[in-house]
Amino acid sequence: MKVKTILVSQPEPKIENSPYFDLQEKQKVKIDFRPFIHVEGVPAKEIRQQKVDLHNYTAIILTSRNAVDHFFRVAEEMRFKVPDSMKYFCQSEAVAYYLQKYVVYRKRKIYVGKRTFSELTPLIKKYKDEKFLLPTTDKLKPEVPQILDGLGIDWKEAVFYKTVISDLSDLADVLYDVLVFFSPSGIESLFHNFPDFKQNNTRIAVFGNTTIKAVEEKGLRVDISAPTPETPSMTMALEKYIEKANKGR
Repeated sequence: MKVKTILVSQPEPKIENSPYFDLQEKQKVKIDFRPFIHVEGVPAKEIRQQKVDLHNYTAIILTSRNAVDHFFRVAEEMRFKVPDSMKYFCQSEAVAYYLQKYVVYRKRKIYVGKRTFSELTPLIKKYKDEKFLLPTTDKLKPEVPQILDGLGIDWKEAVFYKTVISDLSDLADVLYDVLVFFSPSGIESLFHNFPDFKQNNTRIAVFGNTTIKAVEEKGLRVDISAPTPETPSMTMALEKYIEKANKGR
């Protein structure tokens, strides 16, 4: 079965040199982008109901760009002026870089992990006397609270934004050769929108073990997966599969 059309369950990349655009051109396939899930902010009123007073915290743990956006949104809604002395613990360089949208980077106390949450813990441990706030999503990975509890620090988790299923009803009669998923929430959205979804000849590409598990639990077949040592990115995994499937097209 050849591959001509691909649907990626994420927003279209904003950068011109995205590997998806290169893949589209090189392999002569059509790639569409559509977020199967989206993020909605929790109003300040609901955050107050979680017994959160921003004045009580001296350090913020930021795990994603969404966490950055929604922390500063809530601070504004609560008319809380974030003090210059606030410490920011960012899970990765990408999150720390994004923080510059809101603060003057060189004038702030910013501590950066490598990539995973556990790699951030030595830095948090070093400042264990701070009062930490973790602004997060309703879909927080269970290991994050476990890790923070294990550090014996004063911390609080608060839901600042939620992952919401997108309405995909306009795609009901549209068929793609490959569907690409990056999270279990994407699979949940697929079945919420199309409860009778049958895979048939549709190939499913997934990123990460938790997404593979979600696909298999729904009785679906995983045809393309990443990351692997050979194909560390989704575009590389797609390219390898397309080259094989479209041989002699």
